Amino acid sequence: MSEVMYVTRETLEKMREELHRMKTVDRPAASRAIAEAREKGDLRENAEYDAAKEHQGILEAKMALLESHIAAARIVSADNVDTSKVSILTKVTITNVATKKTVTYQLVGEKEADLKAGKISISSPIGKGLMGKAVGDVAEVQAPTGVIKFKIEEITI
Repeated sequence: MSEVMYVTRETLEKMREELHRMKTVDRPAASRAIAEAREKGDLRENAEYDAAKEHQGILEAKMALLESHIAAARIVSADNVDTSKVSILTKVTITNVATKKTVTYQLVGEKEADLKAGKISISSPIGKGLMGKAVGDVAEVQAPTGVIKFKIEEITI
């Protein structure tokens, strides 16, 4: 089993729905495509058959990965989040010490990360650097360009 993956109830439900769709719609469609290609004759030189088999293999691998993510999922809820320190589901306002630029991020599990929506993963470099810090603390984050220092301005839900 993979390591624990923190998700909201909604994300876990989306993962389960996607797996259900893969099993009930995509898998039968892949099997039909293989059967149709098989009917076209010699399998040794049947590119359509090879492509259908490859598609089925990729689909099965995606399903196995999704099943492992679901098995490793642990539901987190904003109801029991402590805002005295940065943790999963908190919104944290930080200021880059060097540039004085201020930004707010919500820390989420990997499956929910969306930088455009202001959601960063707890396993990202910034997420790791912020975890456990309190208001007023300075977090040092290792970036490709060097260490970036962020001051924690506010922690909310």
